[in-house]
Amino acid sequence: MRRIYLDNAATTAVSPEVMEAMLPYFTGVYGNASSIHGYGREAKRAIETARRQVMKALNAAAPQEIYFTAGGTESDNWAIKGLALAKGSGHIITTVIEHHAVLHTCQWLEKQGFDVTYLPVDEYGRVTAAQVKKALREDTILVSVMAANNEVGTIQPIAEIGKICRERGVLLHTDAVQAVGAIPLDVQAMNIDLLSLSGHKLHGPKGAGALYVRKGVKIDTLLHGGAQERGFRAGTENVPAIVGLGKAVEIACQNLDENAARMVALRQRLIDGLMARVPGTRLNGHPAERLPGNANLSFDKVEGEALLLRLDLVGVAGSSGSACTSGTLDPSHVLLALGLTQAQANGALRLTIGTDTTEEEIDQVLDILPPIVEDLRRMVSR
Repeated sequence: MRRIYLDNAATTAVSPEVMEAMLPYFTGVYGNASSIHGYGREAKRAIETARRQVMKALNAAAPQEIYFTAGGTESDNWAIKGLALAKGSGHIITTVIEHHAVLHTCQWLEKQGFDVTYLPVDEYGRVTAAQVKKALREDTILVSVMAANNEVGTIQPIAEIGKICRERGVLLHTDAVQAVGAIPLDVQAMNIDLLSLSGHKLHGPKGAGALYVRKGVKIDTLLHGGAQERGFRAGTENVPAIVGLGKAVEIACQNLDENAARMVALRQRLIDGLMARVPGTRLNGHPAERLPGNANLSFDKVEGEALLLRLDLVGVAGSSGSACTSGTLDPSHVLLALGLTQAQANGALRLTIGTDTTEEEIDQVLDILPPIVEDLRRMVSR
């Protein structure tokens, strides 16, 4: 049985080029980057190379604006908590469809006395710049809107939101974990003040992330201890993972247009094929303003979890939503926010295409999935 992997929004395979870049730093160049001897200096140089790679990909103004973390969750927590604690009090604006790394952080801050506004989204999962502008207050200290949604793939108008925030003197954070390497991002042109990213979403290693902090923006330290990351993020640097992150970001952004065009074609082949072959199919998310590889569909009278299990039995890997909430029985907060009923949300399937997905694999899924849906519906109607 040939296995087909269509869960690239959850994680991606480390690419051969990234693995090759990482390998020397496990054995030959294994020094602590904080050490002053040759081993340490060599490790430090590797980290600074990765920092410049991330800086270039985001069009940051300087490498010192890039800080390495253990992943997107830490970057989100640090950006939001760090800014809030540095300010001491104030109002925060976010959306109801953010990743839980943002939502739960904001909920924690509410318990500390901060006021948070959660903006609703339209039926496609989009928030508008006008909504953000209307929600701004004199005491607003931060707006946090994800660049693209991890479940339905909807891309947000970050540049428009950034323009309004900059005009009003309010800082903008964007969770770009799903977006970096998938769509163009320019922190200067888009007026982004803080940006979170993660390596394992773009063929880099797990446990490696970064936070962009625009020069002049003050945030509190989240992890206390040593003087790593210029004293702002304590802990011995994971040199191999940082090297891998830098290389993965560089490769993804160099090949962004080519990969995006190819994945959009495969995505549309998958979406159009399923909607034509399976009655009662609904596309979730924006039809055009969505991530190149994201296909999120709901199937009437079918449980998403049952569908996933049947697909897994024939070697197809997908998901019913965020990998961070798998195993829970609650319907997706994202899909409910789009206006889906609980039954529609429970019948959702997320299939996400990667850079190595083939047309043949898409066609195989188009042959495999419709009979499974039909069989599951038949079982329900008995």
